[in-house]
Amino acid sequence: MLDPAWVARHYDQFDVFHLHFGFDAQGPDELRGLVDALHRYGKPLVYTVHDLRNPHQADPAPHLAALDVLVVQADRLVTLTPGAAGEITRRWGRTATVLPHPHVVEIPRLARARPSRPGFRVGVHAKSLRPNMSVLPVVRALSEAVCGLSGAELVVNIHREVADPAAHAYSPGALAELETLAARGRLELQVHDYFDDDQLWDYLSDLDVSVLPYTFGTHSGWLEACHDLGTTVIAPSCGFYSQQRPCLSYGHTQREGLDEESLREALVTAYRTRPAWRATVAGRTAERVRVGAAHRALYTELLE
Repeated sequence: MLDPAWVARHYDQFDVFHLHFGFDAQGPDELRGLVDALHRYGKPLVYTVHDLRNPHQADPAPHLAALDVLVVQADRLVTLTPGAAGEITRRWGRTATVLPHPHVVEIPRLARARPSRPGFRVGVHAKSLRPNMSVLPVVRALSEAVCGLSGAELVVNIHREVADPAAHAYSPGALAELETLAARGRLELQVHDYFDDDQLWDYLSDLDVSVLPYTFGTHSGWLEACHDLGTTVIAPSCGFYSQQRPCLSYGHTQREGLDEESLREALVTAYRTRPAWRATVAGRTAERVRVGAAHRALYTELLE
């Protein structure tokens, strides 16, 4: 669908082209070709700016080059937080409509009560060591902080491909340090393949706190899922995570590194206060209706 030839073949089958993700492989010239094709056939382009910095790319330049095309040439822009909208205005002089991210967890699961269990379970999900993650410094600091909290435990999850020499995510050094910390009783290490949705919701529901170990980024679908399930998030100071949903914050950026004290303070706050920030079925349902209506109004305005 990002190929101008696709637009030429299918322009009579859609009214508006709304782009969210999926253009990582397209360079600026290819994206200009897409925009030109859409405008040639009179099709408005709406772009939802989820990421001002791509969390999957260590080098920010390719994504910025893409934004220089999409943000400038889109007919309308949407983003998730006021902070991101302000950054869009500052960088490109464009105004973005701010709309919340709708629920990630389906309503029947969102309505289910959280499991009841003793203790205080803190999780870090290293996934496949995405470029925007700085897992080991965060885990080291948490393993120290958790030791001082009665009944608290730290669990670290990581994908099995980190141990696979043939995989892009192969990182034997990181895995070895996590295994050493686990052997010393400082954390519980779970190595597994990618979770499906139900497994992921079970995992998140079993945590009291999920710590996001990011050093750059903008918004988070993981945070939205935690909000749906009632799991407290401790989010880094980079990006605009704290504007998405209620969460605790700590200092962590690519430029300044990790502020261990602020991470410890956020963890202690979560331990002592046990925040009960959780979406409700009524709230998320009404929000989704509002988000849908806002999109419909935006599309209608473009087509008038």
